[in-house]
Amino acid sequence: MQSIKLQLGCFLVILFIEITYLRESRREHFSYNRQFELLMLTAPFAVFFDRLTAWTVNHLDIVPGYLNRLAHLFFFIWMDLTIIITSEYMYDQLIGFHKASKKDRLLLELPGAVSLLLIIAGIGELDYIQGVTTWYSMGFSVYVCYGTVVLYYGTILFLVFTRHRFLPKEKVISTLSFILIAGVILAVQIRFPEVLLTSIFPMVLLLVIYLDFENPFIRKLTLHNEEMLDGFATMIESRDNNTGGHIKRTRAYVNLILEKMKKDKHYQDILNRDYMINVSNAAPLHDIGKIATPDNILQKPGKLTDEEYRIMKEHAATGGDIILHTFYNLDDKEFRQIAYEVARFHHEKYNGNGYPDGLVGEQIPLHARIMAIADVFDAVSQKRCYREAMSLDESFSIIKNGIGTDFDPRLAELFLNAREEVEELMKQIKYKKN
Repeated sequence: MQSIKLQLGCFLVILFIEITYLRESRREHFSYNRQFELLMLTAPFAVFFDRLTAWTVNHLDIVPGYLNRLAHLFFFIWMDLTIIITSEYMYDQLIGFHKASKKDRLLLELPGAVSLLLIIAGIGELDYIQGVTTWYSMGFSVYVCYGTVVLYYGTILFLVFTRHRFLPKEKVISTLSFILIAGVILAVQIRFPEVLLTSIFPMVLLLVIYLDFENPFIRKLTLHNEEMLDGFATMIESRDNNTGGHIKRTRAYVNLILEKMKKDKHYQDILNRDYMINVSNAAPLHDIGKIATPDNILQKPGKLTDEEYRIMKEHAATGGDIILHTFYNLDDKEFRQIAYEVARFHHEKYNGNGYPDGLVGEQIPLHARIMAIADVFDAVSQKRCYREAMSLDESFSIIKNGIGTDFDPRLAELFLNAREEVEELMKQIKYKKN
């Protein structure tokens, strides 16, 4: 009777989470997370078959053997799928599963496919053991499920420990809490098999992910923050009528460079899902300091005087200060720091001849080095009030000739090698604008 109450309670919690998530997501027009959607599908089935097998294993006298094993087979499969999907979800949150290479996807999914096959192959070796208070099942398929938990969650734990310097602290803490809870449940279930905590397992996994990552109210706040950032970017662009679609193009170039960096082993420890999102969202704010630049300088049709150029250069440092003061209470400290560094340092040069601080080489934050390439390329390839646009060949030559002096050599090469994609982005943005 106690197990029925426990499983019913778990099922009701799962149902509440799913109804709330779907209702709020549709109301706010949020995009759904594929792994979380799959988890909402597998979790209730895992709890249902846990309840079914708890009944069949205690009624061996009336339940045919093949039905009992079939019920256990479905239970093990749904539980195994829940473990695999939650692992993919956590990997996506930490690294970015939806943008992972085919090789990385295969490495993550192949063990899961093997474990499912082993469960099916070993279901005939299932044993039913009479405990003090209840019957329970043990056997090869059970051990495979335990092994899947250790393998997958151990992999996530390894990622956290090896890349914790590059991951947001909040996600590190959430992930460690997630694995700790799963580990405690697993340890108790192995030590006391009659306790039957298996129904709690999928419910707790779904609940932790919902509270820490998929809560619609938190996502709504994040969306409002992004809309505020877009508003700032639009305000910047409206003040400088020379730049046209500068913000859209530079952000597109930044995203392209980030995608190319993901395929470069040199950056695999640095690049993760949050870093890429933060850099992409910070890119439109790189010129926010121009808010404080006088119109007669910002919109001057001719060449700037030395004094005017000095004032113009102040926009970098000013932009950093604006971000620090404007976003002081922003919960996402990692984003605030990246946005600050993009705004302040995107005019630094690799050889130390940039401004405002004359940083050299890798003293310049990586995201500012990315922004510098996107910013300069768009500046020379587009028409301005004081000059005509350079040709594409000339624009790409500016980047090439600046390797090692103005730009990070490795990043510049990635950009130059993506010329066809850059040109396609330019056409797409021009088409949307028209």
